[in-house]
Amino acid sequence: MRLFLGIPLAESVRAQLTQPTARLRSAAPNLRWSASDSWHITLQFLGNTTPAQYECLIPRLAQLRFVPVLIQLSSLGIFDRAGVFYVGIELTAELIELQQRIVAATTPCGFEPESRPYHPHITLARSKGQGRPREIRVLRPHIERQPNFPSFLAGEFLLYESHLSSAGSTYEVRHRFSG
Repeated sequence: MRLFLGIPLAESVRAQLTQPTARLRSAAPNLRWSASDSWHITLQFLGNTTPAQYECLIPRLAQLRFVPVLIQLSSLGIFDRAGVFYVGIELTAELIELQQRIVAATTPCGFEPESRPYHPHITLARSKGQGRPREIRVLRPHIERQPNFPSFLAGEFLLYESHLSSAGSTYEVRHRFSG
């Protein structure tokens, strides 16, 4: 199983995100656009997981208690080297605390924390193939005017299983955890 933990988006946020992405799709038809039902905010990527790690993980995460976290989407952006078009998430003390508590809960199960700083975002599109940076840069002139995104309260996080295919990843919810 290839697993990760993330926050699902509120339906109102998902609906509002579809407007700028629909407009931008025509400007960059060669990108692999994420389906709106797959949009999420990753808290920790776990990767390939053994059955023993999975059995360790569920009770540890179920014990976590947290207050709902205010999520504020910030601005559209591009990770040039990775070939990713995204919308950023404001980094709040509450979101950092939840992410750190999740990492602390998963470490005894054999999962390694990321070495890079936490940079929450929602992936909207990816470049395909070898021309990654060049393809994604097509969007840059089209995202100068930033939308005003709503905020929402996240009262749960989910354990997702990622299924890879040539058409892109699909995500299956394996477990829900609420504060």
